[in-house]
Amino acid sequence: MIIHKIKEILIAKFGDTVIIDEELDQKQPALIIDPDLIDQVCLTLRNHEELWFDFLSCLTGVDYGLEQKKFGVTYHLSSIIKNHQIVLKTFKENDREINNLPVFKSICAVYKAAEWHEREAFDLCGIYFENHPDLRRILLPDDWEGYPLRKDYQTAENYHQIKIDF
Repeated sequence: MIIHKIKEILIAKFGDTVIIDEELDQKQPALIIDPDLIDQVCLTLRNHEELWFDFLSCLTGVDYGLEQKKFGVTYHLSSIIKNHQIVLKTFKENDREINNLPVFKSICAVYKAAEWHEREAFDLCGIYFENHPDLRRILLPDDWEGYPLRKDYQTAENYHQIKIDF
């Protein structure tokens, strides 16, 4: 199984603490990665000749809820040439204050496609990506208040004096 090879390579390069946990009993097995190493891990997975994860198919921001007070990012990587996939997850605790966004390292330098995905996670979940080249809203207007995919988001009644009716 490719996940065992990935674990072996990552632990050899970064040490035992790079993988915080595993979700091997899932339909898409996942490794929980130290958030401080996620950019380096992605670079290693992309450049390693046995793995060659050359495609970021999805990056998703996750709000784990009010009780857990943590946010995460899920990365779906694929190797088109080698025909295998892996899911990486990372998370950080956060006090959920609107002026204290959770901060994760950007992987834009590794995967160009991350520019769009990270902007979307910022726009909808309020996750800040350190070293992103153009981190700004992508789906909502620049002056929109709040982050709609957060569990505690309160839908506005009006936007620029226009009633929002669902």
